[in-house]
Amino acid sequence: MKHILALALLATAVHADIGLISPADAKKLLDHPDPAQRPIVLDTRGGYKDYFRGHLPQAHHINFDTLRGTDQAVPVQYLPDSITKALLKRAGADKDRLHLVYATGAALPNDEILSTSMVVYVLEKYGIQNIRVVDGGLAGWVKAGLKPVREYFGNPPGSLPWRGDKGIGVDVKTVSAHAGKPGNLLVDARPLNEYQGNDDVWLRKGHIPGAISFHWARLMDGGNTHQFKSTAQMKRELQSAGITPDKDIICYCGTSREGSLLYFTLKHVLGYPKVRLYEGSWKEYVWLEGQSLPAERGGKAAGK
Repeated sequence: MKHILALALLATAVHADIGLISPADAKKLLDHPDPAQRPIVLDTRGGYKDYFRGHLPQAHHINFDTLRGTDQAVPVQYLPDSITKALLKRAGADKDRLHLVYATGAALPNDEILSTSMVVYVLEKYGIQNIRVVDGGLAGWVKAGLKPVREYFGNPPGSLPWRGDKGIGVDVKTVSAHAGKPGNLLVDARPLNEYQGNDDVWLRKGHIPGAISFHWARLMDGGNTHQFKSTAQMKRELQSAGITPDKDIICYCGTSREGSLLYFTLKHVLGYPKVRLYEGSWKEYVWLEGQSLPAERGGKAAGK
């Protein structure tokens, strides 16, 4: 009876909220004696063979990149509502259930946490509000002495809310009007070399004028990029960069994955009240208006 009561209390604690959960607490929820009370588990890794090698119990694989595609020549743009909703329902996303979302983790250049934060962002955008990222991911699960499984798990079709929250994302016009105004902050979450324009990736080099550089990995453990630093450590890093709760913040990156990690951390882990994501990000910005939107090169990491 005490065990069931503890599970009920834990389930209540994570209801109607978005944030983090430890592997140990995730395991308690997955062990709930009533299957209907267990959470939806989403493995967001892009490598389907990684799912086959091992995943969390009851995990349904949803490749993060199935939620994006080329639109008007710009690659990896978010898909139309009708397609996205169909994919989320097929994955079992449900307005009445708690969702555990994860990938894996290792030292850089591993960035699987970004696939997780991107999926969480999409879920939130389409109205899902009960979400927990498994802190540490699959690596943290194993480190906690828990075993991965190989059995497949398919969720029944889910049910999305009538309304989502598209206000968490912004377009390029909003970004242009936002940058440089008092109290506003535009944060580039890419590695510093890309912010500076010293890369072999992008059509045009540099960053959106007025943006500061804060690489997303500064928030994560050095040995496991799916493990968040302590709240105190993250606050120190952000404070040193001038990224404070009083600011009106827009995050962006290359394709919105890195920006989604910063958005998730600021809004849902640290409780910043005014945070949004530029969904198109740099890959869209460099192409619009006949490639004429202004760009800046150089600069240094904020707070470094």
